[in-house]
Amino acid sequence: MDRAAAEKRIRELTDLINEHNYYYYVLDSPRITDLEFDNLMKELMELEQAFPDLIPPDSPTRRVGGMPAAGFAAVAHLAPMLSLSNAFNDQDLRDFDRRVRGGLPGQPVEYVVELKIDGLAVSLLYENGVMVRGATRGDGEMGEDITRNLKTVNSIPLRLRRPVPLLEVRGEAFMPKKEFLRLNEEREEAGEPTLANPRNAAAGSLRQLDPRITASRALDAFLYGIGRIEGMTVASHMEGLDILKELGLKVNPHIKLLPSIDEVIDYCREWTEKRHDLPYEIDGMVVKVNSLAQQAALGATSKSPRWAIAYKFPAEEAETVVRDIFVRVGRTGVLTPTASLKPVKVAGSTVSSATLHNEDIIRDKDIRIGDHVIIHKAGDVIPEIVRVLPEKRTGAERIFSMPEQCPVCETRVERVEGEVAVRCPNDRCPGREREGLIHFVSRDAMDIEGLGPSVVTALIEAGLVNDAADLYYLKFEDLVKLERMGKKSSENLLNAIEKSKSNSLAQLIFALGIRLVGERAGKILADHFGSMERLKAASVEELTAIPEIGPKMADSIVAYFRDPVNLRLLDRLEAAGVNMVQERAEEGRRPLQGKQFVLTGALSKYTRKEAQELIEKLGGKVSSGVSKNTDYVLAGEDPGSKYDKARALGVPIITEEEFEQMIR
Repeated sequence: MDRAAAEKRIRELTDLINEHNYYYYVLDSPRITDLEFDNLMKELMELEQAFPDLIPPDSPTRRVGGMPAAGFAAVAHLAPMLSLSNAFNDQDLRDFDRRVRGGLPGQPVEYVVELKIDGLAVSLLYENGVMVRGATRGDGEMGEDITRNLKTVNSIPLRLRRPVPLLEVRGEAFMPKKEFLRLNEEREEAGEPTLANPRNAAAGSLRQLDPRITASRALDAFLYGIGRIEGMTVASHMEGLDILKELGLKVNPHIKLLPSIDEVIDYCREWTEKRHDLPYEIDGMVVKVNSLAQQAALGATSKSPRWAIAYKFPAEEAETVVRDIFVRVGRTGVLTPTASLKPVKVAGSTVSSATLHNEDIIRDKDIRIGDHVIIHKAGDVIPEIVRVLPEKRTGAERIFSMPEQCPVCETRVERVEGEVAVRCPNDRCPGREREGLIHFVSRDAMDIEGLGPSVVTALIEAGLVNDAADLYYLKFEDLVKLERMGKKSSENLLNAIEKSKSNSLAQLIFALGIRLVGERAGKILADHFGSMERLKAASVEELTAIPEIGPKMADSIVAYFRDPVNLRLLDRLEAAGVNMVQERAEEGRRPLQGKQFVLTGALSKYTRKEAQELIEKLGGKVSSGVSKNTDYVLAGEDPGSKYDKARALGVPIITEEEFEQMIR
């Protein structure tokens, strides 16, 4: 291809890939398959490699991240990023309303109410529609230039959907709950300190000097305001949000325009209860005067605007007592101390235990057996002990020390230099093997229904199972002899085991419990290599060439497949008929291509996971919430609020029978 043709094709591919990123990450409604997307990216990367001087500034290949930077430069915001004053109760909101109306005598006032995303405030600068800079809030006047890291966040467009001479837009970058839990599990296995909360995790990810680390974490962002815009006029905050959406920027869907403070208070109360249903953390609501002219008239103090306030949710903390501290041996050998607590209700559920992560955290917080402590639990995040109440000590409290021997196999434990984790080095430790089996059969792994921790333990104690492969050689006559395993239960379990043989390669890779390889990495590896045979033969160099596979994970994968015990396990799994290849949908058999589904109610013919996998295999996508972009709601028995919302929005609601007609 000559230079002129290459330049034209690079521009075409850049625009096409950015367009598909918009549909996938912003609208949550993909228009092509992952394979088709990967092929477009591959073609673009090959052209850019051949013609590096033709790489445009908005090329999607820039998202992967280059080499580490020496540090972050300070940059000035075009308009100050002021912090908000806080409201903690209804009266604080009414006082805010009174001050607003006092500053705007006789004028009607509308308020915009938004979710307060618990992440890192950022500012993005676009010139002629192209992103040229991204920065942290900093002190409000000056921030840190983290452009390369923000470019790795897929929901942030590198080019707007139509050019604007200049746009400075504000937003919040955040880490979804699921990614936070995955990252902490990965860090714990690697012997690294765990992160305190999703907000700190997002901030730490965006302030990495190596943007490749940022790219490996599934960060997201919502944009919520305009700092400066040229080329068009904006009269209200809501109008500004509509403009951001038109330009291809991701705006939170739960924003309301309300005419009175009473309705504002009701909406804040509503989200105080509903916040745990979200896949990301929010710590309050933001209330803003809608009219920009009224905002200008109200002005600001030296720190905060008078036209906006942050309503903070009540703290989700409770006091309890540490009854004991016991040590659990994980599947990778990490010894994790866990506090057994006097049961207490917090954040809508009863908490009776909290992970203490490692001995350093216990020492730093001075947590002792018998202590009165304050625990915190937000949404799906694991409960943690925030602080000790030393004034309530009686002298009977006991200092905890990590054991010198594994509590299961009595092997002397090890603490690798530079790591905080204490490990049992015995690969055949019964505790590690039990946890590995529990992981193997878990919902996100091989999803074998009926094989909970108690059944796994019973199988091990009966000598029927030593490793995952043994599950596929179990016999009916062995199972019925187990306590609480009657004829029907035994048949159901054998059927579930048989069914799991056809699971995807991605599920199997994750189920194997390879250190540092989570669910997402399993899918990446399965898509890239296509078979277990190819993955087994992969070198460190081949693995690290994959954008989201780092050196530590690559070393761990290679080490796993060099272990003769692991290779024998895989041979036995394959001999038992467990799927070892990544199934790809046949060309022309993607009847759900580009369609977005929401599942609600109890389905009779599929589990939720089966329905989602089938939809995705046939080209569709499953979302957690109903919106105007939803194509169908698949409803089972006793559907919930998603059913009602679909009816209100006019989204088609289909039964399982109608769904099956659709995919024939």
